Amino acid sequence: VAAVTVAALSLLAVARGEDGARLLASKALLNRYAVEGRDLTLQYNIYNVGSSAALDVELSDDSFPPEDFGIVSGMLNVKWDRIAPASNVSHTVVLRPLKAGYFNFTSATITYVAQEGGQVVVGFTSAPGQGGILAQREFDRRFSPHFV
Repeated sequence: VAAVTVAALSLLAVARGEDGARLLASKALLNRYAVEGRDLTLQYNIYNVGSSAALDVELSDDSFPPEDFGIVSGMLNVKWDRIAPASNVSHTVVLRPLKAGYFNFTSATITYVAQEGGQVVVGFTSAPGQGGILAQREFDRRFSPHFV
C-alpha cells in the first residue's frame, strides 16, 4: 500500500524546473464506510520535496456541494504562508453527508509560489474516486447486532 501511495504521489508532483519548491498532495477518506447523517473524515497531506520553501500555499476543495454535505469541523479552503523544504503539513475536515447515493470524490486544487518572486504554480491532490454513501437505515441493517 505504501509503495502505491508513493507512486501516486510521485505522479502528482507539480513544479517547473529543478529549483524551488515542489509539492506532492494527497486527499484521502479516512472512514471505511460513508454513511448518510454520520461524520465523514477527509485528510489532506501536502509534502514539499523541493529545495526551497513553498510560499503562499493554498488548498481549495470545492467538490462538496452544501446541499449534499454539511461541514462539521474544519475548512475546505485553507492557506499556509510557507511550507519548508523536506517537510509536510496535514489538514483534516469532518463532513456530514446529507444524502445517500453515489458520489464522485474528486481532487482538490493546490496553488503556491515555488520560489521568491516566481509565478504561481497550480496542482491537484489525488482523487479518492467514486464511492457510495450508504443510507443510515441500510447501514444499520447491515452492521447493527441482530438478536434472535
